Amino acid sequence: MGEAIGQILSYGVGVALSPFPIIGAVLMLATPRARTNGPALLLGWILGLSLVGAIVLLVSGGAGPSDQGQPADWVSALDLALGVLLLWVAVKEWRGRPRGDEEVSLPTWMRTVDSFTPAKAGALGIALSALNPKNLLLVIAAAAAIARTDVPAGAQAAALAVFVVIGALGTGAPVVLYFALKERSAHILDGLKVWMERNNSAIMTVVCLILAAKLVGNAISDLSS
Repeated sequence: MGEAIGQILSYGVGVALSPFPIIGAVLMLATPRARTNGPALLLGWILGLSLVGAIVLLVSGGAGPSDQGQPADWVSALDLALGVLLLWVAVKEWRGRPRGDEEVSLPTWMRTVDSFTPAKAGALGIALSALNPKNLLLVIAAAAAIARTDVPAGAQAAALAVFVVIGALGTGAPVVLYFALKERSAHILDGLKVWMERNNSAIMTVVCLILAAKLVGNAISDLSS
């Protein structure tokens, strides 16, 4: 299981650093339904990561290494495709970054969080984790990396659980701060939101570039050996 966990650490960190879910959690915690909507968003985020990861593990049953210790060619091809897609996301994020004093463009839903119910907050968490292109690519990459180690099903499930926990750290941090510090958390969370808003594109660009290089490097190494 240690091998499987080692494969997914970087992907988990990449998911944890997703700015929009963190900003969303902070916004939820500033609404009248903060005590329910914040945890609901986090629960939806965890559920989305778990569902996508479980589906990929189920369909990747034949991804284990061959007798020569090399992964199947289709697994290496998948790594290459995911790496290229992440590179595209990195370029797109960098080109769309705010310049100078330009106002940061934020999703429409961020302006309507005051009207969210816990169910809607949970659905948003699922959408942000399972449908956002960057997060979806990272979850697929992580689950495929677990599957290719060919460890028993129980160990694969445990490795996926570790990935989900790591991936939830970023979104979960504001929720923990809110319940731990109560009113004192407002200043910290507001500063975190502003910083994440301003640096969203830079964070995503760096994360996607690093993980794209990892995936493409793995694919080239496997396909050429």
